[in-house]
Amino acid sequence: MDGLPHNLRLQTIDPMMAGNPLVAGPVIAGHGFGMQHTLRAAISCVGVGLHSGHRVALTLRPAPANSGIVVRRTDLGGLEIPARFDHVVDTRLCTVLARPGAPESRVGTVEHVMAALAGCGVHNAVLEVDGPELPILDGSARDFVFLIDCAGIVGQDVPVGAIEVARVVRVSHGESFAELRPGPHGFDMSVSIDFDAAAIGRQALTLRLGASVFRNRLARARTFTLASEVKYLREAGLARGGSLDNAVVVDGPAVLNPGGLRMPDEFVRHKLLDAVGDLALAGTVLHGRYVANRPSHALNNRLLRALFDDAANWRLAPTPESVAGWQTRLPAAAAPV
Repeated sequence: MDGLPHNLRLQTIDPMMAGNPLVAGPVIAGHGFGMQHTLRAAISCVGVGLHSGHRVALTLRPAPANSGIVVRRTDLGGLEIPARFDHVVDTRLCTVLARPGAPESRVGTVEHVMAALAGCGVHNAVLEVDGPELPILDGSARDFVFLIDCAGIVGQDVPVGAIEVARVVRVSHGESFAELRPGPHGFDMSVSIDFDAAAIGRQALTLRLGASVFRNRLARARTFTLASEVKYLREAGLARGGSLDNAVVVDGPAVLNPGGLRMPDEFVRHKLLDAVGDLALAGTVLHGRYVANRPSHALNNRLLRALFDDAANWRLAPTPESVAGWQTRLPAAAAPV
């Protein structure tokens, strides 16, 4: 949710990572290619939609290699929407997918489950949902990671394709910006925020994304909002399923949740979590650096569109000798429509 005005400076290495080596990507071997992975078995959950407030059932299912992540609306006869940046139709406080020309196929709040799948190294899966929004669960990606762990992950005999950012790509809106920059193999992220609310204030975090980093540093961070915004959001038809059970609510210097925060900088960590989910809609592993000033779902989607709008912005990552015999294909998500 957390789509409110904020300012920032880019700084601060994750204090929880001090003295620890940076962890490479979860399934990225050698120069960025490992084998693709899917779920070992199907697994389901039931929850509430953050914005609709309606009960919704979700099932995560295995999928064949090279199929990517697909959302299937079981209430619409099995209509499928590829989880790709070019199928994003709305970014107002969450990321919403739909098929072109079929607005009734909308599925909202996909960013947390996309982050969990990317963070756990799942490349191919079907997300079956019986309504227009995925369940919010506890407002983070923690419960989705738990579901993935319960289902298990299995390797597939097809290598993962990866691309490298070849030159700086930047999008901005006012003082906010998001960039993808060339960088070493792996994916580095740097985000800062600055809210007027004293409970949030100025926070910044820099890390290298990897399986351990995602699970231990980002997955538990919950979505957040200001108490003053709740009435406005509900009048706009949003946040009707929001509660202290699935969002951090801040009122000036106070955190209204009885249990307080899960970590002192939970707010900026959730911004990083959202970015992992939004950038997973590239449909391929990215190598480079993500740097953001006041990030939002809208900027993240614009950033992917700008990246793939010009083929000079990216290149295929070098294939290591261990998979040099395989013919590597860039996923369809990396080809602009």
